[in-house]
Amino acid sequence: MKSQTAAGSTLAITVAAPATQDAAGFGALTFTAIGQIEKLGAFGGSFAKVEFQPLKGPKQKYKGSVDYGALQPSLALDSDDAGQTLLQAASDDETQKLYGFCVTYQDGSKRFFMGRVFGMPENADGADSMLTAAPAIEICTKIVKVAAA
Repeated sequence: MKSQTAAGSTLAITVAAPATQDAAGFGALTFTAIGQIEKLGAFGGSFAKVEFQPLKGPKQKYKGSVDYGALQPSLALDSDDAGQTLLQAASDDETQKLYGFCVTYQDGSKRFFMGRVFGMPENADGADSMLTAAPAIEICTKIVKVAAA
């Protein structure tokens, strides 16, 4: 992937789960775009560091459990946006259901994952600001990366 800006990137959600956790499984799903997103933020997996220091010899470092990260987009509230309505429903869902997500970059490459929405707090910051929300999406599966066609 060559360098590109974030302009034109999108986030979409689905209530369906893929038949398989790969590009074909996620590609078969129908996603609803979430509108009015200002920024997505950083996301992706990282491993916990496990260390052991023997009395003799160098410190040993290992990869521990993986945390696939979180996504905390910033968006302007729009009650007519179908994607935001679905995102709010996922936030209100108390069943521990996983929802499918798709981030699409400017060049058409995609990042698919399953996650839970832990909240969607709203912000009325001041007279000269938009009503916004900052959903807390915890990523619960490995992120499937698909190159642009």
